[in-house]
Amino acid sequence: MAVQKLREGKRVVGTMVRMVRNPAIALVAQNAGLDFIMLDLEHGPYTMETMDDIFKVGRSLGLGCFVRVPELAKGYVSRSLDCGATGVMVPMLESAEQAQLLVRWGKYAPLGGRGFGSPGGHTKFAGIGPDAIPSFTAKANMDTITIAQIETAQAIQNIDDIASVPGIDALLIGPNDLSISIGCAGDFLGDTMEKAIGKVAAAAKKHGKIFGMHGPDPLTERWLPRGLTLVMSNLDTNILAAGMKTISQKYAS
Repeated sequence: MAVQKLREGKRVVGTMVRMVRNPAIALVAQNAGLDFIMLDLEHGPYTMETMDDIFKVGRSLGLGCFVRVPELAKGYVSRSLDCGATGVMVPMLESAEQAQLLVRWGKYAPLGGRGFGSPGGHTKFAGIGPDAIPSFTAKANMDTITIAQIETAQAIQNIDDIASVPGIDALLIGPNDLSISIGCAGDFLGDTMEKAIGKVAAAAKKHGKIFGMHGPDPLTERWLPRGLTLVMSNLDTNILAAGMKTISQKYAS
């Protein structure tokens, strides 16, 4: 499982899925050798029901089932986990207070205050009896990850406070919005981004958090030797477009 590998300090690789709604996308990803997919509810059209259907297949395959929720809200964080998400990422997370809310809704006690509902996607639709609740919730806290997406100047300013929050598992760079926010839009390899990302990498190392990124290959490759283990590359729309373009160029008259 992707989460276990991350907790062991190993690298995992996946992609973002924004358009494909057929649950077979989980099979495609697994057959391609990916460790996880991340459904994009922030910019994509997915409903919770669609996510639930995709994650049923993904969980049965042992594929990491991550989701980027639209916003920091209990209804998204907790319900996504109940639908079988093994990782929940909140975009534009900027403060320790917001990180604490993510933990409150994303982790069971004693780390947080996530409500217990059974059965569901998170239990593979098996009932959890009263005697099994303590062991189930403890294991669930380890088998799922909370991800703070770092993509604003405010988040960089508060990164040490964010990373110090118990129950936050990962810090993931969103380079597009981050570069815009810190005044170097699109310049992912320049000094300004280098310094900002370096602060995140340092905070992750200091506080024992997973360091992640969803970025273009040159940026990702730069940070692989510097502690990057949660690697998200590309997204379904770009992958499809690139494949179609290859066909067009190869066979065009």
